Amino acid sequence: MPHPPAPRRSPGRPPRISREEVIGTARRIVTEEGVHRLTMRRLATEVGSTPMALYHHVRNKEELLVLLLDDYASRTLRRTELPAPPRERVVAAATTIHEALATCPWIVEVLTADDLMSASALWFVEQIVDGLVACGLSPEQAVHGYRAIWYYTAGEIVVRATAARRRADDDRTTYRERVFAELDPDELPRLAQVAGRWAPLTAEDTYADGLRALIDGLTATR
Repeated sequence: MPHPPAPRRSPGRPPRISREEVIGTARRIVTEEGVHRLTMRRLATEVGSTPMALYHHVRNKEELLVLLLDDYASRTLRRTELPAPPRERVVAAATTIHEALATCPWIVEVLTADDLMSASALWFVEQIVDGLVACGLSPEQAVHGYRAIWYYTAGEIVVRATAARRRADDDRTTYRERVFAELDPDELPRLAQVAGRWAPLTAEDTYADGLRALIDGLTATR
C-alpha cells in the first residue's frame, strides 16, 4: 500500500536532514511512482526542506540516482563464492545481477542510461569481464562481451516489466493478439503455426538459456 506523503513541516529555517533520509525518501518515490516522478523540488517537499538544502547532500538528480543504485545494490547484491570454471563464473555473476534487478525494474530504467553504474555492483562486473578473459577473450573483447550480456539482461527485464504493467493496467485484447489472429498462413507459415501459442511461449522465463547461448557465442572461437 502506498505511503502517504510526508507532512510538510512548519515554515522557518529548514530542519537539518540526513543523507539517509534523503535516500530513503527518494527510494519511496521511485518505488511507488517511478523515476520520472523524482525531482529535487518534489524530494525537498517530501522531507520538509528546500531544494537548496538538498544540494548539501547531493549535487543533482544524477548523483541522487547513483546513490539510490548503491543503496539498492548494497542491500541486494551479495558476494558469494562463484564457480571456478570461468564460463560458469560468468553465468553465475550475470544471473545474480538479473535476479536482483528483476525484483526492482525501476533500477533498470536508471541503468539503461548507460553512464550510471553502482560501485557496489562492480565486483560482479569484474567477475564477468575476468571470466571472459579466462575464456580466451582480450580485455577489450571482454568489455564488449560484458556490454552484450548487460544489454540482454537489462532488455529482458525492461520488456517483461513493461508487459506486466500493461497487462495489469488493461486486460483488453492487445494489438499483437489481433494481428496474430489474422495471420495469412500462406505468407507467414511459421508464425501462423505458432500464433495460438505465441503469448505463452514468449511469457516463459528463458533468461538462463539465452544467457548461456550468448556466452557460448561470445567465446565459441576462442
